[in-house]
Amino acid sequence: MTLVDKLKWVRTALYVPAINARALEKARGLDVDMLIIDLEDAVPLERKAEARIAAVEEVAKGFAGKLVAIRLNGLDSPELAADIAAAERSLADCFVLPKVEVAASLDAVVARLPNPVLAMIEGPLGLYNAREIAAHKAVAGLIAGVNDICADMGIRPGPNREGLELALQTIVLAGAAAGKPTFDGVNNKLDDMSGLEAECGQGRCYGYTGKTLIHPNQVAIANAAFGPTPEDVAEAEALIAASTGGAQRYKGKMIESMHVEEARRTIERSRHTIGS
Repeated sequence: MTLVDKLKWVRTALYVPAINARALEKARGLDVDMLIIDLEDAVPLERKAEARIAAVEEVAKGFAGKLVAIRLNGLDSPELAADIAAAERSLADCFVLPKVEVAASLDAVVARLPNPVLAMIEGPLGLYNAREIAAHKAVAGLIAGVNDICADMGIRPGPNREGLELALQTIVLAGAAAGKPTFDGVNNKLDDMSGLEAECGQGRCYGYTGKTLIHPNQVAIANAAFGPTPEDVAEAEALIAASTGGAQRYKGKMIESMHVEEARRTIERSRHTIGS
């Protein structure tokens, strides 16, 4: 199974600061599909070198049943060269690159990385070029950087992320065109679980594969939103059993082969374990 295939099963991706040993140890026991060990925003400048050593060591210890990524500093950061040197000896499944704006800017970086990257789309230029970025051979998927999108574009999103719809859907469209997964941006309101649930439902509605998270308390809600429920699985099994091939009426609606394939994917997703 390729990394792209594995990422398509990821419901939740939790950012963890590379310098927070306690959080990394706790993460080993969380029911989260992927960890993103962060060298960028979560690490102050004076601790970057320490963070690189910690990230490589923690990944080497292993995170059973989880994919593991390391988020490097940005393409224009003076820290990137040292990040790449550390990444070259890392066992991470993939690497996250912030603020990717042009596909060609990836070439020099990915040539030195041992595994593919998840490209973060975080501004207007990245949104305009999202299709080419997603199509890059070293890109395994896209992540929506909603905080930076809002800051760079002057968007003040409403309660249901009004104002962000075009940006969010542009990223999904680019990923879908390339056949690669996309991950919705983080929710900063740590005490608003109902808001997180609504946002996860919106992201799934738009077509996102999963959700990036910043706190362990967000994992269960996002897992539930981006994974099929028992009711979803039962309905999928019933639809498959009822299908006779071709177009037909089923429970008051027309179904055809595409609906049967979708039902099979629902069942497969419910059975899948990232670490298998």
